[in-house]
Amino acid sequence: MLNIVKLLLLTTMAVVATSTAALADSLVGNGGGGDYKYQLWRSTDGSSYYLKIWTRESNPNTESSLSTTHSFQSSRDALEYFDCNYAGRSLPSCPK
Repeated sequence: MLNIVKLLLLTTMAVVATSTAALADSLVGNGGGGDYKYQLWRSTDGSSYYLKIWTRESNPNTESSLSTTHSFQSSRDALEYFDCNYAGRSLPSCPK
């Protein structure tokens, strides 16, 4: 009986660990412009996107981001935000 309880406990722990690993945001892409570079991330449920932004000289693998944006409804919205506010591009969608 004790072995069955141990087996059930281990199985439950494995399922929880697998479920937790699957609940991670996913990196969609990266790029840069001006003096900055970014990583574009999609939320776990796929409903929103956000940017992590660094200065061009920094290393995203070892340094915390300069800025992490709030969520955007689409990847296009996120990239337009980066272009307008960090890359210095003048797009029709940029606020004046």
